[in-house]
This record gives sequence, C-alpha cells and structure tokens, in this order.
Amino acid sequence: MENTKDLQSIIVEADTNSPTGRTTTTLNPYTGSWTENEVIHLLKRTMFGASKADIDYFKSKTLGQTINELLNPTAAFPSPPVKEYSSASALTQPDTLITAGQTWVNDPNVDGTIAALRRSSFKKWWMGIMINQDRSIREKMTLFWHNHFATETADISYGNYVYFHHNLLRTNALGNFKTLTRAITLDPGMLVYLNGQANTATAPDENYGRELQELFCCGKGPDSKYTEDDVKMAAKVLTGWRNNSTTFSSYFTLSRHDTTNKQFSSFYNNTIITGRTTANAGDVELDDLLNMIFATNEVSKYICRRIYRWFVYYEIDANTEANIITPMATIFKNNNYEIKPVLDVLLKSEHFFDVANMGCQIKSPLDFVAGMCREFNIQFQPTTDYISNYGHWSYLATWAANMQQNIGDPPDVSGWKAYYQEPQFYEIWVNSDTLPKRNQFTDTMCLTGYTFNSKKITFFNFKT
Repeated sequence: MENTKDLQSIIVEADTNSPTGRTTTTLNPYTGSWTENEVIHLLKRTMFGASKADIDYFKSKTLGQTINELLNPTAAFPSPPVKEYSSASALTQPDTLITAGQTWVNDPNVDGTIAALRRSSFKKWWMGIMINQDRSIREKMTLFWHNHFATETADISYGNYVYFHHNLLRTNALGNFKTLTRAITLDPGMLVYLNGQANTATAPDENYGRELQELFCCGKGPDSKYTEDDVKMAAKVLTGWRNNSTTFSSYFTLSRHDTTNKQFSSFYNNTIITGRTTANAGDVELDDLLNMIFATNEVSKYICRRIYRWFVYYEIDANTEANIITPMATIFKNNNYEIKPVLDVLLKSEHFFDVANMGCQIKSPLDFVAGMCREFNIQFQPTTDYISNYGHWSYLATWAANMQQNIGDPPDVSGWKAYYQEPQFYEIWVNSDTLPKRNQFTDTMCLTGYTFNSKKITFFNFKT
C-alpha cells in the first residue's frame, strides 16, 4: 500500500474525532482470526458467491495474499459474445456475414431485428461470465460500474455499442476513476444513451452534463452545491461529439461546438473554461471540465460512499462518515483517483470484518442467481457447445430479471434503487413478488433443473 504513513495518520485522526454510531471500528488493519468464516465473508462481497473450491484455495493464504490476488487479476479477458442466434433471411439486412459461433461485435449491421438479437446475446454472455468468473474482484467491480454509469441496452440499441461500453467498464474496473470517467464521456454507447451526439452549439443538450455532476462525479449530498448554470455550462463544453457507427468510435466536429467561454459557479471556484476554436477543442475543453470537477472534495466522498454501500452496508451514519468515508476519500484523492488503494484499505480493515458488517446485506438478484450457481458448482457444457450454454445462461438471466435485476438494463440512469433509495436500500430487492421467486428458483434448480437443447443444468449433478 502506498503512502502508509499518511494513511495511518488519516485513520488515527478520524478515530480520535469519531462520534458514536452503529460501530466504532475504523480502517485500521484487521488483526483478528482468518478462518473459513472470514474467507466466506470476503469472497461473498468481492465475488459472486463463495464456492467451495475458492474457499479452500484462499484458506491456505493470508489475508494480505488473498486481497492482493483479488485486486490483481491475472486471467485473460473473456472472449466476446458469439452468434448463437438464428436470423431470418427476410430481414432488411440479413446477418449473413457472421458465421454461427463467431463473434458479432465488430460487424456494423444496423438492422433493428439483428440489433435486438445481439443485445440478447450480450446479456446471455454476461450472465455466463459472472458464473464462470476468475478468482478476482474484477467481475463484481464491472457490475458496480455498470450500476454507477448506468445505461439501458434497448436505448443504446446497437449490440456492438452495448458490448464495447461494457468492455470499457471491465477494462477500467480496477484502474483510474478519472480516466474511466473521461472514456465514458466519449463512449459511443453513452453518447447515444444520454444524447451526447445530439448536443450542439445551436441546440445544447443538458442530459449528460447534468448526470456527469449529479450521478457520476459529485452526487447530491449536502455539500454538492453545483448550480443549474453549471449544468448548462458543462453541456456547452461537451458540444460537438458524434458517433461513427462503422468503427464504433466517437469523433469531434468543431462546427457543432460552442466556442464561447464557459463561466462556472463558486462551487467550482468561479472557473472559466476558455472556448477553443481549434480541431482539438473538444478534447482540451473536456480535460478542463474534468480537472475542474475532480478538484472538488465531493468526487472522492461520493464515490467512496457508493463503494461502501456496494461492498459493506447501506447505512452511513455519522461515525461511518467520519471514520470510514472521510479517510477513504482522502486516500482516493491523494492517490489521484486510483481505485485499488481505496479497495485495498477497505477490504483489509477491521471495519470490513466487524461482526456488525457480516451477513447484513440482502443479495441482489444477480448475486443470488450467479452465486447459487457457483456455490452448487453447476456443470455447463464445453465451450464448443455454445448453443446449450447460451440457452442456459439466458434462463438464469431471466430469473434475475424476474427478481427485478435485468442485466444490462437498470431501470434508469440512476442505476438500481437498492444502492441509493432511502430508507429501504437493499430491502427493495425483497417484496411479495420477488421473495417467492427466489424460493421458486432454488426449488426448481434442486428438484428438476432446466433442460435446453437436451442438456440439463441442476444444483445436483445427477446423471439423467
């Protein structure tokens, strides 16, 4: 861990000034027992479920070794989704250029029916990735960022855009948050979803400029005091970006860009972003905008609260804010918004392993479904039988969707309500409709399993 001396002083100061609350534990390193119970707690929070094989594997390692492995994945990225669907010849643009079993992600087919088939293919594939994940936190963080930079596949439309947006999240899942935010801003999928490609000097669209501040960076806390004018100015900074649907990339058009100076409020120290008239104006002004936003203290606090609610617990009382969030935010900002140092100190802390924070989450539907599959060691088919596997993954993704977590499609740009909606938070996952479905899913997988293409998946590996 970098800046060890600085970190310790931050923790000590927070502990000294802490009020009373749900728990008084801090980010001080955990020094308690390292048994199967602690291993299971850590793996359930950082992976989808805790399989026996993973528990046995990490029991033989120290806490430090385990965290290091979780935060530094060595497995190769998963191969992209393949054409497992069939397409009718009557389509406007038949999907004939892609051979069955080959990936479709680089094929610029814009037929609406094909787009829908590819979006569905993507969802099946992602379900399979979660279930067959490596021993790292990468997949859990990919879903975290999907919830944070929320998009909806149907609104993006093209499966290609959906996949490359997702791949951007996975690639940067454990990297630099500022770098990720910049990449997301120019991501073709996001440009479609929040109208960035329609944002011009003559018709500025405030959608992304608003969410960049309200949902992605600063949040809506009591100290996030950006103004409506700040939203308008951010929109002007972001004018001129467009999509290339052939190369699945974005590009800047100066003629569509607002070249005037942009005046921001006192929240941003009355910063003026100078309007540029050069070919790289879009890049330069975007960097100015992000540098201005990330100079505030609210970015680090807001993201750390989101991380805390994802990995620990939804309630952030005064003690947690003082002892956990504030020092985490300081570490985040001092490390130039690198994600790993924050996760490292949190997951190694006495607070994370505090008994008050163990067994206190209601699992999300995706965590529930994927975790059960992993813990019961469901046996899927060899990769060559992609038809059967995609059919099985589709079935499992449908169960999660019926429990109100549709992979790839959060309800809106705010993400799933369980991670921000007070006062229920995780309790939103459980209601008169979804609780019986959890029972139905486990009963079905225990008693009959599911058969597709004459291949069966079940929680019990009985021969049929």
